[in-house]
Amino acid sequence: MDTQYYNGKIHAYVDYPIYDVLQMVGKANRPLQDDEGRCVIMCQGSKKDFFKKFLYEPLPVESHLDHCLHDHFNAEIVTKTVENKQDAVDYLTWTFLYRRMTQNPNYYNLQGMSHRHLSDHLSELVENTLHDLEQSKCISIEDEMDVAPLNLGMIAAYYYINYTTIELFSMSLNAKTKIRGLIEIISNAAEYKNIPIRHHEDTLLRQLAQKVPHKLNNPKFNDPHVKTNLLLQAHLSRMQLSAELQSDTEEILSKAVRLIQACVDVLSSNGWLSPALAAMELAQMVTQAMWSKDSYLKQLPYFTSEHIKRCTDKGVESIFDIMEMEDEERTALLQLSDAQMADVARFCNRYPNIELSYEVAEKDSIKSGGPVLVLVQLEREEEVTGPVIAPLFPQKREEGWWVVIGDPKSNSLISIKRLTLQQKAKVKLDFVAPALGVHNYTLYFMSDAYMGCDQEYKFSVDVKEADSEGDSDSD
Repeated sequence: MDTQYYNGKIHAYVDYPIYDVLQMVGKANRPLQDDEGRCVIMCQGSKKDFFKKFLYEPLPVESHLDHCLHDHFNAEIVTKTVENKQDAVDYLTWTFLYRRMTQNPNYYNLQGMSHRHLSDHLSELVENTLHDLEQSKCISIEDEMDVAPLNLGMIAAYYYINYTTIELFSMSLNAKTKIRGLIEIISNAAEYKNIPIRHHEDTLLRQLAQKVPHKLNNPKFNDPHVKTNLLLQAHLSRMQLSAELQSDTEEILSKAVRLIQACVDVLSSNGWLSPALAAMELAQMVTQAMWSKDSYLKQLPYFTSEHIKRCTDKGVESIFDIMEMEDEERTALLQLSDAQMADVARFCNRYPNIELSYEVAEKDSIKSGGPVLVLVQLEREEEVTGPVIAPLFPQKREEGWWVVIGDPKSNSLISIKRLTLQQKAKVKLDFVAPALGVHNYTLYFMSDAYMGCDQEYKFSVDVKEADSEGDSDSD
């Protein structure tokens, strides 16, 4: 019990920042309710005067915007608030950072107090930040002045992720990436660099590394990214963890789904079908805390391995099989209490049962190089009420869907749409018709939250020869 904590990065105990101590002291009473509060700080005698000074004297609050400016600029460029370097400088003049620079120039490494020094410092800050974003392929800079968002920058801004993370995804993901690679890439995201490593925790992580399905090569157990990988795998395996590791897992999962969705966008932008489908499957796995090889029945509340074995012995392998059983037969098979059966029924009623129909518009007159339009109609039995049922996922979340057209033979993702579905929806997917001949495609309908409810349909497109320029002129 002290004013220090163990920093896993440097393997040493360090002092809490004075801002954190002041915030903790501020919790000693309830504003507008209590007249007084009492707080006891336990510290070494040598630090007593230090804390008294900061507790009794007002402390200026400094800006840290210059340490995380990249993501701010990227978001403002995507929304077109910032369209050139001058806009970026103007943007900074409206920030708290700008106000503090003139008050405490040494803290911000300014060379002087004059307007020229301040202007040069802001210009250099903007120049360096935009250069980093350009190197990460988040933005483009034209004529050394105008800036415009690129695809990676838009994905980073939409999912609220770090610009270095989207660069990592772009460089690491490829056409052959599988679930194992996806977990590794997501674990290395900058969002997880501050996952705490506690004293002597490396022993626990070493034991965990022996139990997870995907073993790591030469892992450093004091690395937060290694810890993230192990805890993600432990979550999918439903392992029992200590309270501290469980708390860390919840922090990891709170960011995992949007990172996975960003991976789907990066992969689909590159037209890679197989890894994009794997990433969609990983979103389901993380939400329901299970591996893709596990029985779909594992999603049901109170279902142990014993329940699953009894069901599979009877030929009951999916949630739909459970729903189709007679009440008496189901009760005898599951042997659950009435309250537990009510929870199982609630999950089954909420489980997506969706009717999908599709048609290729004007399929007899598709010309090479022309548009192909696929119309998809979706309808579910019950309208969605409430969030996804996922007891092992720490946050409430709404279900989402992807509709994808791909060619598994060439591993090509042709078209993709993401949607939320209450009861009915119509989706239009379009792509450019390929060369002359019959081409086979697959239509995928993928959930991002439940396992075992995905659908796929094969269809073909007969592409005719494009009209020649001469024909079109004579017409």
